[in-house]
Amino acid sequence: MEEGINNIKERIKKAAMECGRKPEDVTLVAVSKTISAGKIKEAFDCGCNIFGENYIQEAGKKIKELVGIPISWHFIGHLQSNKAKYAVKFFDLIHSVDSIKLAKALNKEAAKVNKVQNVLIQINISGEVAKSGAEAGEAESIIKEISGLENLSIRGLMTMPPFFDNPEKAAPCFNGLYRLSRGIEKLDIKNISMKHLSMGMTGDFETAIKCGATLVRIGTAIFGARNV
Repeated sequence: MEEGINNIKERIKKAAMECGRKPEDVTLVAVSKTISAGKIKEAFDCGCNIFGENYIQEAGKKIKELVGIPISWHFIGHLQSNKAKYAVKFFDLIHSVDSIKLAKALNKEAAKVNKVQNVLIQINISGEVAKSGAEAGEAESIIKEISGLENLSIRGLMTMPPFFDNPEKAAPCFNGLYRLSRGIEKLDIKNISMKHLSMGMTGDFETAIKCGATLVRIGTAIFGARNV
């Protein structure tokens, strides 16, 4: 596993430098859905300290098993409003806020525990019917409304492009999210930061980095094929 993690980090570094970016501006999120707590600890010992989970119940069990280990947990899957309480309890950053309803549920639960919950707004930049995420055209109005929620802090945007055999074909989606984030940044909305762009996975993260990604979500290249 250590060799695989080091290889990914080198590829991140190379991709960043090739487009004139600082490697330290790109952060690896190790996607650990279906991966055991033991394997996560092994990856942590090999230099990963941020892990992305897709399912609340599964994540909760592993987070409890690994309590005391300085891991930053990110939620990257589709989140239902009725699970907001647990998302706020477990996660430092939620990548997948895609509606006002969900934002209000998270804000309510965060207020109960006196927490300001960091979130990203998930954008369905490709417009695929099967994909979660707010429409790009709705992003500005959604973000303006969420900006008034005192216990949420928007830290950027997230997207998942369609799958392509050639990762370069995902570039228009990644570039679209980058342009959207820059446009929102210029609006200078209170309580809103466009620090992060969460985009890019095992098959296309180098393309995503060249398009401005700051968080790349990589699982298969670290842990191998999923046990699903």
